[in-house]
Amino acid sequence: MITPEYLTSELSDQAAGHSSDASFQSAARTELLRAVDEACSRIPPLWPLRRFVAVNPFVGLGDFHFDKACALIRKVGRGELLMPAGFYLEQVEAGHVTPADIERAMHLRNSGERPESASELIDFLRRSAHASPSPVAAIETLADAIDRERGSEWAAFVVEEISKWCAAYFDQGQSSWTMPWRHLSLYAAWKRAAELDYNPEAAGIPGFRAAVATLPDEPWELIALAVDELDFSAGARTDFLHRELATIGGWSAYARFRVWESDMRGERDDALIHLLAIRLAWDVALNRVFRPKLTGRTFQPAQCAAEGSDLRIRVLMQLAYELADQRRLMRVLTSGSENHAAASPVPAPRKAAQAVFCIDVRSEVYRRALETVSRQVDTIGFAGFFGFPIEYVPLAHEHGEAHCPVLLSPGYRVRETLKDASVHELLKVYDRRWLHKRTSVIWKAFKQSAVSCFSYVEVSGLLYGLKLLTDSLGLTRPVLHPATAGVSPRHQERIGPTVTRQRGRLVRGGAVRETGIALSERVNLAQAALKGMGLTCDFARLVLLCGHASQTVNNPYGSALDCGACGGHSGEANARIAATILNDRDVRAALAAQGLRIPRDTWFVAGLHDTTTDEVRLFDLESVPHGHEADVAQLQSWLNLASRLARGERADLLGLGDLSSFDLSQAVEARCRDWSQVRPEWGLAGNRAFIAAPRERTRKLVLNGQAFLHEYSPEKDPGGAILELIMTAPLVVASWINLQYYASTVDNRLFGSGNKTLHNVVATLGVFEGNGGDLRTGLPWQSLHDGSRLVHEPLRLSAIIEAEEDAIERVIAKHESLRQLINNQWLHLFRIVPGGADVFRRRGPGNWVKETNWRFEA
Repeated sequence: MITPEYLTSELSDQAAGHSSDASFQSAARTELLRAVDEACSRIPPLWPLRRFVAVNPFVGLGDFHFDKACALIRKVGRGELLMPAGFYLEQVEAGHVTPADIERAMHLRNSGERPESASELIDFLRRSAHASPSPVAAIETLADAIDRERGSEWAAFVVEEISKWCAAYFDQGQSSWTMPWRHLSLYAAWKRAAELDYNPEAAGIPGFRAAVATLPDEPWELIALAVDELDFSAGARTDFLHRELATIGGWSAYARFRVWESDMRGERDDALIHLLAIRLAWDVALNRVFRPKLTGRTFQPAQCAAEGSDLRIRVLMQLAYELADQRRLMRVLTSGSENHAAASPVPAPRKAAQAVFCIDVRSEVYRRALETVSRQVDTIGFAGFFGFPIEYVPLAHEHGEAHCPVLLSPGYRVRETLKDASVHELLKVYDRRWLHKRTSVIWKAFKQSAVSCFSYVEVSGLLYGLKLLTDSLGLTRPVLHPATAGVSPRHQERIGPTVTRQRGRLVRGGAVRETGIALSERVNLAQAALKGMGLTCDFARLVLLCGHASQTVNNPYGSALDCGACGGHSGEANARIAATILNDRDVRAALAAQGLRIPRDTWFVAGLHDTTTDEVRLFDLESVPHGHEADVAQLQSWLNLASRLARGERADLLGLGDLSSFDLSQAVEARCRDWSQVRPEWGLAGNRAFIAAPRERTRKLVLNGQAFLHEYSPEKDPGGAILELIMTAPLVVASWINLQYYASTVDNRLFGSGNKTLHNVVATLGVFEGNGGDLRTGLPWQSLHDGSRLVHEPLRLSAIIEAEEDAIERVIAKHESLRQLINNQWLHLFRIVPGGADVFRRRGPGNWVKETNWRFEA
């Protein structure tokens, strides 16, 4: 990631002060490069609010075993990867975790340490739960050391100042006035402003501006200077630099996102390096002012330890807690194994419909409801972008957003259009939308300008008072889909994607680049999608491709409730594009030539599942061929009934379980329009399992919306290509989601975003909790806790795959990041014998242990 040519001379000058040996100079330069690169790579990316997606907060710690990462987070982040001892004690006393679970956990760890009994561990928990927490020795920045010595709050002040600066520099249009140095690099702009900023001196750092003026002009020179001046051992550099970035973890994560995005484009962004330089510059300035006045122990930022018996016991109890949950999950999962194994070889009658849903855990509830309504419907689980990685360009826009998992780059650009429109009509729609956008910008500028703010309040205050009243009473206007903004009602139903190749055309503000997908590429995408779904034969007359989205207002985290597989967007565009391509006669003819025949009477229909209201909307029904009208009407009827069942199942968690079906429908509709609603839906709270298996394995199971369900039949994948795709994409994404929820639960201060009612959007990128501090990451507490109990339990993902051992091991051996995820126990991996009931747990490379009655065989 790092190739700074200009670092050479600075390090050479420093090395000359220690030794004239050229080999020392080279070693010093290499060591610093390595330390900075490793520290930066440990930072997870943070996607901006407009396309917020779940991110594994430990994505940069993959080469650490989970146990070691617990100690590292305590040392570097002053946070936790585990629940407190009292939590585990509650689980034991409630009977959720049994002594047998604890004994199994000790057997699984097999660490070679002194064996302990379950009763000894429980006694330790009781003592720890009622004892005052002992201080944790952690790495300190210089600001931390000064605060410990003098009782000051310089660490918080530094974070506040850097955060304020980053909000101004990275602002994406929220601020009315832009800073004058945005044309400079991040570090250069900060240095220019800091040389003029009197605030630190007013706060008590004399000579701050003069000190900044003497600092190097290049970030790498500053980093080298700081490493030398702060004087910590070379072996501790990585952890110390990690600690520096962790103090401004939110902005570090956003800078890491910029690096991630530029890497995906084959470009380079040094924002994270510059931010590290800014953070170190503050410590250098504080060092020059306060270091001579420190009377306590010498500042040694890396000579700290965070491991101990408390941590070791809690790691063991976390495993026992997860084993207890797996015991219950596996009993449910294998309860239908006999029926699955004894399935009749006689072909089943053709289904009336097949419905493909995203693997999102919320789909599990709806799929089960739909199959309950009618036995003539089969459901299939597949990634919600349906295998079409696109950049979707809205009508009258020049650029679009990626509608695919963030692990992928969009391979195709698809433009939104107005179907069957003349050039004159299309231009009228363009003009109307362009005018809508410009009016919105002008109105915002007027409201926020210094000269009009008081007159605006004088004139509009009463009108806004009326709006607040109606909003508070739930009488809000309908939530508009973004695609309909600035478009007349008679045109709204005709807006949709077009996959045919289109050359760039002039639009107000610029030219749209070439869009669409060539026929050969459409054929390849269609073939890959159908094989990934396991849908290569026995097609129904109707195949529903159902994406999903949420519907909320006044919710900065709204995109977190949308489809993660679509990059934090609605799955509508992907579903409609997939259906269009799979209905294409030319595509079908090419597929048939390759041996994949879709019956002539099979029609693909696009739909969208609103996860807030559980309604499903069907699209492009005017294109349904003659003879399928009754089929579509029947499907819509089944969907309406399934929506009622799904809403009823989710009602208790929303506190609406005592309402009638009609009142419940009205209530959830009101929730999604309520500007004060902090919990319009529960999102993916409760996720704990990923299952890749035939639907027959899970069809009759009640998994309570807690499992990602991906269709996979080993017999249809002799080469293992589909299994490889599942394990390296959907499984990894599910793990990212799971670990974000996990981290936000165990330490919301460090990994979450606190209280949603205190959120303030900053720079349109993220939120502050209150009026300042660091940019918050992760999930708000209201997405995890209902006020009396945790709705999301902190459990690492249990991944269960129905496949042969050799096939799974080949995939793991081929992909290092997946291997780290599994071998270092960031998730638990199981396999089920295809068509059978035997379950094996993976304990290490090639080491699979059969479990019988959920006790280990010798």
